[in-house]
Amino acid sequence: MGIWVLFFIILYAVSSSFSHTVKLRKVPGPWLYAATRFRLALDAWRAKSIHSVNKLHRKYGPAVRIGPNEISFNSLSALRTIYGAGSGFERTSFYQMFDVYGRPNLFTFASGKLHRERKKLISHIYANQTVLGANASQLVKRKVAEYLTLLEREPALGREIFASLHYFSFDAISEFVYGPDHGGTSALSGSKQSRELIQDILNPARRRLAWFAVYFPAYTKWITTRTGLLERVLTSMGLMPMRKPFTYSGIRQHALKAFYSFRNAPGAVQAKSAESTVIGRLFKVRNDADLSDMDIASECADHLLAGIDTTSDSLMFMIWALSLPHHEKSQDKLREELSHISVDNQGSPEPKDLTQLPYLNAVVRESLRLYAPLPAFEPRSSPVDTLIDGYEIPAGTIVGMSPYCLHRDESVYPDPLAFRPERWLTDSGTLIPESDLRNRYFWAFSSGARMCIGMHLANAEMLTLLAALYRKYKTSAKLPDTSPGITSRFEIFHDETMPKMVEHECLIDFAELGAR
Repeated sequence: MGIWVLFFIILYAVSSSFSHTVKLRKVPGPWLYAATRFRLALDAWRAKSIHSVNKLHRKYGPAVRIGPNEISFNSLSALRTIYGAGSGFERTSFYQMFDVYGRPNLFTFASGKLHRERKKLISHIYANQTVLGANASQLVKRKVAEYLTLLEREPALGREIFASLHYFSFDAISEFVYGPDHGGTSALSGSKQSRELIQDILNPARRRLAWFAVYFPAYTKWITTRTGLLERVLTSMGLMPMRKPFTYSGIRQHALKAFYSFRNAPGAVQAKSAESTVIGRLFKVRNDADLSDMDIASECADHLLAGIDTTSDSLMFMIWALSLPHHEKSQDKLREELSHISVDNQGSPEPKDLTQLPYLNAVVRESLRLYAPLPAFEPRSSPVDTLIDGYEIPAGTIVGMSPYCLHRDESVYPDPLAFRPERWLTDSGTLIPESDLRNRYFWAFSSGARMCIGMHLANAEMLTLLAALYRKYKTSAKLPDTSPGITSRFEIFHDETMPKMVEHECLIDFAELGAR
């Protein structure tokens, strides 16, 4: 009897797998990608998986099979189906690598229900009205002023904007999450301790560690937890994906200390920060929301981590693009627009005033289109069979899209590799309406319920720094034939029109214009 039960279980599994495979065989794509997930893994090892997927879309169309159980889409209809409001698609186990202290958080929750419940607790802190209000605006303006001071005090460090902009974004997000006294950092003002905290983030070797974590998670967990003699032997043999400290290890230790510092603060201090910091808000609602200490610590640490690379990498590409010789007219046009705004005695404008400047916003949007800080594939899966762009997608199939591919659709963005802020403006010079197809394809901050919660804060930081910077300086690229490259998970992204690329470095010359 037991043998027959086992036989029918195996028969059902095989027939289900065969049915699954037959349905996916209708999706176009190269046979080798469909046969094994390690064909795409090879592209990822070469830091070119999304580049390869984009080429496949150009060849096969808006739906491409990129693995035995994985489909990449590149259409507006698929975007709504997979990521739109009310979508039944959930995040896959891929995101578990971003859990902190063993606890899931807003970014890693697979369940849409758990994500919504957590998001409700802190959405007010990130609302545009809050970010453009007095507390957050003053924070952003202070950090912008400190960045301008760094350019004067440490010009050699300042001109390498990959690192110096990381200091800016680190100081801004750490204070926004924890406040100045319980985790706020001082990298801009020269704190050696603060600057050392993000050295593992600046290390390009982190992408190799991310690759192993995705494709060989059990091996990665085992090898990265070795200590003593075995660790030294494995490292000497070149088997360790990345030398310690591993990516984010310093940041996570700092975040945990910041959590305990805030937890031990007087109740009056905690209550006062409830409307101005992420951790203050979470402490205020922790009993009603049944949040444990590690729930709060994980959530805050994730917000801290998420706000560093994204903002700094975006700003770096914006400044670099404006600093190229063939974009000098764009920089001049931006400076002309900025010459009419008011600033405080430190040269910083009000963030809320900058949302009304068409060309400044067009520069930011075009930079995010070309150089999205998280341009890679965002995997999802559905617990039930679904129909996407006419294809039957069995339950459990991994589907997704990427900003990199969407933003290079020639039918929406003609000459997609060109940096042209004007594509976001009408003939009269105003920003194109939100309903325009170009805006509907714009996906730098994702969309739907999972849209980046920190979007308004990031925009405030980027707009304010650019405005203050280009009122004071004219910038030029030290190496105009070389694109900077950023690490995003296990990819390297850069401007592919450039003949050269250097990873995690960008040299910019700043020429002061004089007092206005």
